[in-house]
Amino acid sequence: MNALVPVRRFSRNALWATFLAVAMLSGTMAATAAPKLTRADLEVVDCLLPGQVRVLGNRTYLTARRPIKTNAADCRIRGGEYVDFDRASMKDALTVWQGAADGGDAEAQNNVGEIYERGMGVEPNYQAAALWYQKAADQGYSRAQFNLGTLYEQGLGVTADKLHALNLYRQSWGLPEDSVMFQSAAREEQDALRAELAKTIDEKDTQLNALKAQIRQLQNQISKQKVAQANAPVASSAEVDALNKQVDSLKKLVESIQSDRDRSNERLVALRTPTMAAASAAALATMKPAEVRKALGVDFGRYYALIIGNQHYQAIENLQTPISDAQRAAKVLKERYGFSVRVLEDANDMAMLNALNDLNGQLKDGDNLLIYYAGHGTRLQTGPREAGYWLPVNADKPPVDTLWVPNEQITAQLARMPARRVLVVADSCYAGLLSTDPSYRFVDAKAGYTLDYVKYKVPKRSRLLLSSGGDEPVLDKAGGGKNSVFADAFLEELETNTTVLSVPELFSRISRRVETVAARNNFVQKPEFKSIKGAGHDMGDFFFVPKS
Repeated sequence: MNALVPVRRFSRNALWATFLAVAMLSGTMAATAAPKLTRADLEVVDCLLPGQVRVLGNRTYLTARRPIKTNAADCRIRGGEYVDFDRASMKDALTVWQGAADGGDAEAQNNVGEIYERGMGVEPNYQAAALWYQKAADQGYSRAQFNLGTLYEQGLGVTADKLHALNLYRQSWGLPEDSVMFQSAAREEQDALRAELAKTIDEKDTQLNALKAQIRQLQNQISKQKVAQANAPVASSAEVDALNKQVDSLKKLVESIQSDRDRSNERLVALRTPTMAAASAAALATMKPAEVRKALGVDFGRYYALIIGNQHYQAIENLQTPISDAQRAAKVLKERYGFSVRVLEDANDMAMLNALNDLNGQLKDGDNLLIYYAGHGTRLQTGPREAGYWLPVNADKPPVDTLWVPNEQITAQLARMPARRVLVVADSCYAGLLSTDPSYRFVDAKAGYTLDYVKYKVPKRSRLLLSSGGDEPVLDKAGGGKNSVFADAFLEELETNTTVLSVPELFSRISRRVETVAARNNFVQKPEFKSIKGAGHDMGDFFFVPKS
């Protein structure tokens, strides 16, 4: 619709200007009727206006002619020169705009691109169109950004790249990169592109394996024919030559398919640097200072939470619930327990490590920190030693662990944090590997309900782990809910709780629920509660204190 607005405006101006001109010639507006405009008069043309006569001091000079888009009637009235698109050639149209485009004018560069894309009497030159659109787009000209996006979407003159097209559309529409609308659309497009590339790579691998098997069979036949040459050298030699030609032909085909496969793989690898990374980094604003929580005559300190939900992975299987889990956790912790909350959705390795590192500059002695992680986790065996990891969304498939976040790094961060009490809630496979201490022992099975227990535990330093399962895979989702089995149990207990709640008591409540639901799905899942070895645990606890 935007392209039509100037046409309508110029049409009205042309009608009024024509009417006035005729009136002045006749001496009265009523004496002569305005000439009837034809459709051709109202059609938009590339108009080259005469230069302006300007005076500079005592010198008078004529400026260069100026290109504009207007209707034919308006162009004529203003003394301009134009060509009719129906009869014009590409060369004629370029004459109007090329000089300004070469001079760096973004509008002219876009118009040159449009001329090349239309073809105008010859075949369209999409590569040239893309080149000129790019020049204008680099200057922030929105129309060129949109036009260039359409070429990338269709693969005209450029390699088809729908994700890049989407980004160009975003720029054209003025949406920031961390816009929720763009991030959602980009994630969907990225997932679709990743699936398409993975399918292509699998198909190419199948073709390559089949061709290589054929080559091996032919090479075996060649070896047999060479042995037979002693008896029938002429015949065998001819057969060997024919087989060698087949092998050469198949090898060339293998090279071609391998090249296509490598290009697809390069694009897939490139997707592992997520566009969401910039948004995640931008979202890392410092958490608002939390208020001190007091209850039962005890000062529990300030409460902070870092919540990470990794759901849409680039190289490994997506999960179904982490983002819903993270959003629900943020809501209950903030609204019901007064936490100052930071949420990371689909975070890469740098975003996760930066978030952990940033906490050191904000936390003080006496503070409480809850780290909630929902996403993929795994472990690797190196000799007798086994290491656990949280997987960022840009993680490669096991065993390539370059971008994984090792539990050792998380433990090291926890050890240096000044916060008095830290609880890690890990809803991921093999989460229990974060702690190698024996299971946490209660001072007393009923002590969690007493004020003496609270007063004894609050001053002491704690580094605790509440995990969705032991060193085994855990359920992502069961039934029709939006949350994982573990998250649903954990968060529902917090949502319904009305008293100061210690983590040992919370663990006893949710473990039974998780085991029961898992059993209904023919699955074994046992949550674990441990202290985190090497992080400076000192017999403390972690308490949830409702706001009312």
